[in-house]
Amino acid sequence: MSTSRSDRPRRVAIVHEWFTSMRGGEKCVEALCEVFPDATLFALLHKKGSVSPVIERMPIRTSWIQHLPFAAERYRHYLPLFPAAVRSFNMRGFDLVISSHHCVAKGVATDPQTLHVCYCYTPMRYIWSQYDEYFSPQRAGLVTRIGMRLAVKPLRAWDVRTAVHPHHFIAISENVRQRIRAIYGRASDVIYPPVDTKALSVSSQNDGFALIVSALVPYKRVDLAVETFHHLGKRLVVIGDGPDLPRLRAMGGPTVEFLGWKSDEVVRDHFARCSCVVFPGEEDFGIVPVEAMACGKPVIAFARGGALETVLETPELRTGVLFHEQTREALSAAVEKAERMQFDPEALRAFALRFDRDLYKQRMETYILDRWREFTAVSPQP
Repeated sequence: MSTSRSDRPRRVAIVHEWFTSMRGGEKCVEALCEVFPDATLFALLHKKGSVSPVIERMPIRTSWIQHLPFAAERYRHYLPLFPAAVRSFNMRGFDLVISSHHCVAKGVATDPQTLHVCYCYTPMRYIWSQYDEYFSPQRAGLVTRIGMRLAVKPLRAWDVRTAVHPHHFIAISENVRQRIRAIYGRASDVIYPPVDTKALSVSSQNDGFALIVSALVPYKRVDLAVETFHHLGKRLVVIGDGPDLPRLRAMGGPTVEFLGWKSDEVVRDHFARCSCVVFPGEEDFGIVPVEAMACGKPVIAFARGGALETVLETPELRTGVLFHEQTREALSAAVEKAERMQFDPEALRAFALRFDRDLYKQRMETYILDRWREFTAVSPQP
């Protein structure tokens, strides 16, 4: 969209928690870098070369977390220190701060003359909705569990207290909008994350395997899919990496293949050749299901969270199959149901186009510049 220079903030900062891989949040930041190409990025830490060239070529300022021992691999162990780290950023002189938030980014301190818009993936999942997933006896050692018992109440108090910092919240889904209201007591508007549908195309190829593309962390529930497909004796390909990989490998049998992280080209190739995509966890939104649909492939998803906004089972449109309990029996039944069904690849792609990356950029730019004009009308910039 064309907007006069006077209608745009000149000095823009984008605050993200960390740059260590190219996942959904980083794809949102990448698109924001194209909307605001002169922005300065802030992150608790940055593992060079881990994100796209669009992000890597931006100026990136990191916190002192960057210099702590083993931070690149074990940064989550420093969770109790994150609030202090994000507060250490010097945001003086910026007209606009966009916090890309799922942990502590929204807690950044800004000047009164700075407009702060928070694009929120979720309130901090480690201390709210997925605390047990991360810190149960099966997931964490004794020292970590004791430390988090001591830290969780102060972290929750800080998370709620700093919810007043942003002037506006944007939620990535209706699901997250409800969570922001429940935990932060704040209203928000919904702008769905970007999906690069132009890089994907409808494929009729089916090589007989189901596909998971995911970080291998507890709340994703990849373990449920591995257990189910091993039990069924059906092929499952898992693309992704993370701390759960050793445990998942031990669970999988000869029909389950782990490929680790792969390039976008390899992921697109597997979307084109799979029979379906499996989405077994409760997600805030979920870009992967929409990417699958852009290739004309149905999705088998747990009927909670953001999947309810994209995996449809209506007379007008079927984009996949939902299962309502995170059990092997429920997922097995959904897999077998999907195998009996016929899906319209072109209809699946048409639905995915509603989440196109260019639409995301247009919506974000329009929303932020509208808020900027309102803000400067009340608080004229020097």
